[in-house]
Amino acid sequence: MNRTKIIIRTGRSKFAAIDRWIALHGIESILLVCDGAVSYQSTFLAKMKSIEAAGVDVTAFSDFEPNPLYESAVKGVEVFKKNRCGAILAVGGGSALDVAKCIRLFSVLRGDGSDGGWLAEEYAETGIPFLAIPTTAGTGSEATRYAVVYFKGKKQSVTSIYCLPDTVILEPGMLKSLPTYQRKATMADALCHAIESYWSVNSTDESREFAREAILGILGNMDGYLANTSRGNREMLLSAHKAGKAINITQTTAGHAMCYKITGLFRAAHGHAALLCDRVLFRSMAEALLDGSCECIDPRGEQFLKERLDELGVLLGGKDAVAGAKLLEGIFGKLELPVPEASAEQIEFISQEVNPVRLKNHPVRLTQERIKTLYGEILRIAPDAGS
Repeated sequence: MNRTKIIIRTGRSKFAAIDRWIALHGIESILLVCDGAVSYQSTFLAKMKSIEAAGVDVTAFSDFEPNPLYESAVKGVEVFKKNRCGAILAVGGGSALDVAKCIRLFSVLRGDGSDGGWLAEEYAETGIPFLAIPTTAGTGSEATRYAVVYFKGKKQSVTSIYCLPDTVILEPGMLKSLPTYQRKATMADALCHAIESYWSVNSTDESREFAREAILGILGNMDGYLANTSRGNREMLLSAHKAGKAINITQTTAGHAMCYKITGLFRAAHGHAALLCDRVLFRSMAEALLDGSCECIDPRGEQFLKERLDELGVLLGGKDAVAGAKLLEGIFGKLELPVPEASAEQIEFISQEVNPVRLKNHPVRLTQERIKTLYGEILRIAPDAGS
């Protein structure tokens, strides 16, 4: 179903694939969906100017924020139509790609999309050429059929194979100016995608192979990537893409379900929050399988889950799940990402807000009380103000 063509830039001619994409589709007008990171990419901006000089109209759209609103995608559709764009080029992190995906899907729908109407539509093939160039090695959004937007304060997942780009360019140079914290957090997101996909109740042989390759690629290239080497950036882009392909099959699990409110309340980047959660979830499941307290909900059974978690532990460099969980804690420590401090009231609040749909993909049953306990281990408990 996914006919996406992946282009990995390895020669001197940066972004030459954009010219081939334009020629292949006979494109005369492009909507460039981009976030602020693009302003630092002088090579890419020079390419856009050369495209315009060749007679192709380029309209930039960047009127969206991280965790983009549904209304921003609707506004993007208005810009797309007003400028009679015939194609979409998305450059940026997950937010830019998600907005572009929604614009592609929504632009052929009837009405004006007011009051969230386009969120409930049946999506179809649009025929709109769509090229994606990620500027982070983390979300894997260029490889998934999902887009996330927020409507009336609530996260909405837009799902369709028709929002997948037809072409993806993985350009290591786009990562060169990535700030250190975002570099760490986006890599953490890719790692969590692969880990959660591996233990998901929806995992398959194919998804686990994608996840396996992603984990080995992330761990094997972490030092080079953190040092901002060209090889490290290239391999991390590939690994994040494979992790995206894994969750495209399985979806994410409890780690992602539990991380969203951490991001909102404590200003932790998404990948930072996801790794905060997964390091505790992995240890919790490994220990529960050992002491017999695990309530497995994977239909393939507890033994199947144990084998998968042990495999995951080995991929992380340990001898089994327990050792692997300790190594995951070590990775978190190596990244020097802070652990937010939470009050009892905040933990109570976020434990009530977890999306139960995502929990259905998690292999172990998590009651609300158990989630609250886990948050107490994921976060630092603030001292009682009254003591």
